[in-house]
Amino acid sequence: MSQKRIVILGIFVADTAYRAKRQPKMGETLLGRDFNLGPGGKGSNQAVAAARLGSAVSFISRLGDDEFANMARRMWKAEAIEPLVISDAASFTGAAYIFVDDTTGDNAIIVVPGAASNVAPTDLDRNRHRIEEAAIFMTQLETPVEAAKRGLEIAKSADVTTVLNPAPAAPLDRELLELCDYLTPNESEASILTGFPIRSIPEARSAAEELRDRGANSVIITLGKHGAYFHNGSQSVHVEAYDAGKVVETTGAGDSFNGAFVHGLLQGLSPVESTRFACVAASISVTRPGTAPSMPTSFEVEQIYGRI
Repeated sequence: MSQKRIVILGIFVADTAYRAKRQPKMGETLLGRDFNLGPGGKGSNQAVAAARLGSAVSFISRLGDDEFANMARRMWKAEAIEPLVISDAASFTGAAYIFVDDTTGDNAIIVVPGAASNVAPTDLDRNRHRIEEAAIFMTQLETPVEAAKRGLEIAKSADVTTVLNPAPAAPLDRELLELCDYLTPNESEASILTGFPIRSIPEARSAAEELRDRGANSVIITLGKHGAYFHNGSQSVHVEAYDAGKVVETTGAGDSFNGAFVHGLLQGLSPVESTRFACVAASISVTRPGTAPSMPTSFEVEQIYGRI
């Protein structure tokens, strides 16, 4: 990889996080324990994760013209992320409702992308040169799939490494999957994509094999507290998670994993070692509240990764 930059397509949303013992039933009101407003959105979180580890990152998206947009731009400036972002005054910056179980740290999320719902293939064409000059292009499915596909097409045609984090899960045809050097679903998303239950490592391998049969090159299924499963046809490796402390909130773990994975690739680590590095980063992120704020630094990850 001659160019040391990661380009990420995705959305920014303002996370509104509520902590309580359980979610209310329809028509019920509960008292919660805590509330937090902060920066989020899968693509933006992944950009922060990679940038905080030391990678040069550019981020493609759309925002409204409002205070949440100001929050995004302040954060990107602080994290040294290059925004390739259109401001859409006719729409609004997205937001997310996040319920956090006060006992387990697990979460349930509703995302409203706002202006980022209007990200179009032309946005990727407008930034074609930035993608073609990059080492890695990564996207998710919170923007319209047509835009994600166009970004992957541009990157693939320029021999740029491509990563698709298929979240939230949506039907993916062979044409799109064949554009993916790396496909990184979590166990729930992999199960939705394949129809296979994933309750064990052998079942994770079966799902990864199925996704490769459908066109993806390498598949990495993240397994929460059980780490991740890497499969590329010649290597099949279960990488365990690490105990970095008490689990506080799991919301940003997948984004931390993806940002750290592409950072590892950019630094010249092998795909399996990048997966191991990413598992360490995700294990640290769950010990902290919030999404973007929970992303660890390179020093913090190396303190654990260097001992493995």
